[in-house]
Amino acid sequence: MDYSIRPIRADEWEKTREIRLAALQDPVAHLAFLDTYEASVERPDSFWQERAEGGSESGAGNARQFVAEGPDGSWAGTITLLVERPSDEVRFGEAAKVGQTHIVGVYVRPEARGAGVIDALFRAGVEWSWSLAEPVERVRLYVHEENARAAAFYRRFGFVATGDRVPVPGHDTAMENEYEIRRTSLSG
Repeated sequence: MDYSIRPIRADEWEKTREIRLAALQDPVAHLAFLDTYEASVERPDSFWQERAEGGSESGAGNARQFVAEGPDGSWAGTITLLVERPSDEVRFGEAAKVGQTHIVGVYVRPEARGAGVIDALFRAGVEWSWSLAEPVERVRLYVHEENARAAAFYRRFGFVATGDRVPVPGHDTAMENEYEIRRTSLSG
């Protein structure tokens, strides 16, 4: 793999915007994201600046966005983790029962798929989760029941279905399945 994995920097909001818009144009975007290209492309620069700041190392610490960066500076993929605590506002699904991180915004450009980018992004995200000053007990994510490719990767990476399902906002019948990796000890 010819990519380095790192957290984004706050000043990289334009690249953050570009990779998100690319992700939202992917053929499975309707299964993978709760957002649309049409809504995102209309958002002002200030939205993307705040998003990049919040996901960077200099951000508040309740989110981290990692990217796979090529030797030429291009971004081949991304993953974002949101820290959730039982006292936090619910973002999606149900309230956190334990300290956890929630993986969202997973995307690898088609030309980089199969090169180990997704594995490296997930390793970085899960390792960051386990290293938080206030420990988390699990890392979770949701996958649409029709997104078999993503579900297969999550299982291969070690995620286990919890059996919990939530309706997808804006859809009547489609469901998402929750997957998790639990921390077996506080030492990792």
